[in-house]
Amino acid sequence: MRMSDRLRNKVAITGIGGFVPDHVLSNADLEKIVNTSDDWIVSRTGIRERRILKEKGQGTSYLSVKAINNLFSKNNIDPKTVDAVILATITPDVLVAPTAAYVVSEIGASNAFGFDLGAACSGFLYGLSVATNFVASGRYKRVLLVGADMMSSIVDYTDRATCILFGDGAGAVLLEPSPNEYGIEDEYLRSDGTNRSLLQIKSGGALYPTSLENVKKGWHRIYQDGQAVYKYAVSGMLSATETIMNRNGLDKDELDFLLPHQANKRIIDATANRIGISSDKVLMNIDRYGNTTAATIPLLLHDFERSFKKGSKLIITTFGGGFTWGSTYLTWAYD
Repeated sequence: MRMSDRLRNKVAITGIGGFVPDHVLSNADLEKIVNTSDDWIVSRTGIRERRILKEKGQGTSYLSVKAINNLFSKNNIDPKTVDAVILATITPDVLVAPTAAYVVSEIGASNAFGFDLGAACSGFLYGLSVATNFVASGRYKRVLLVGADMMSSIVDYTDRATCILFGDGAGAVLLEPSPNEYGIEDEYLRSDGTNRSLLQIKSGGALYPTSLENVKKGWHRIYQDGQAVYKYAVSGMLSATETIMNRNGLDKDELDFLLPHQANKRIIDATANRIGISSDKVLMNIDRYGNTTAATIPLLLHDFERSFKKGSKLIITTFGGGFTWGSTYLTWAYD
């Protein structure tokens, strides 16, 4: 059964905002830090530069507020009309205190509650499911979903395998009852925790609390087995997308755009090629931002918003640490 058949009310994205920091960390800059080169990075990842938050004392909440305020200003939204804020992130400002709660206060959404959602690079997609069901239930009318990560805060800039990949950024979308017949149509979300050691930060959690010994081992920085993750990512995103297309009777020629998680251009190309979708339908901005984790999908929506028309058929697909992955099918609700 399709998701839209189960929901009480049709739900749609009705507004988008985005933000990336001003500071650009180029491949040439990284050549001065680690043993790498522009050709090596571009050929393996498709990344040419990424944005880094340099403002002292600022973190993921700062990125989130900027993206939300961009959405508010574009759509003339009163913060007091927002019912809830969901923040998908793996880089909260601090532990224990939800970053979303602080964001709610900072944007002046005095009638809203907020909470963080952690599903790594699939966080935005998982959050889209939660937000959609919130609105579809009829209990809430306006839900803000934010995908934001300050990956520079957890990257080891002596490890060329990971430091070349990640950047900082945020994107936000507003979910409301659809003004027409278009909106969130279906989703297919999956997870498998048996290989979590292939992509993780080992220290800082309950198993390995932060300690001087663990910091010396570098366990407080992100680690990934790139080759293994590549194989799982292509397989997961391909399977989820094909499931969604088959379940909804979608032919590849009917699809207007594929929005894949921006982790690595080789992963994106391999997934799109196996589905058989033409390259002009595959949206990418990885060359400018790198992997912004939970922010990649909303930043894609933000950057390509003008390309979407009312009724455009979009599939979002992601893969992240955990492992978490999935695909969502939506029809665009506005021009």
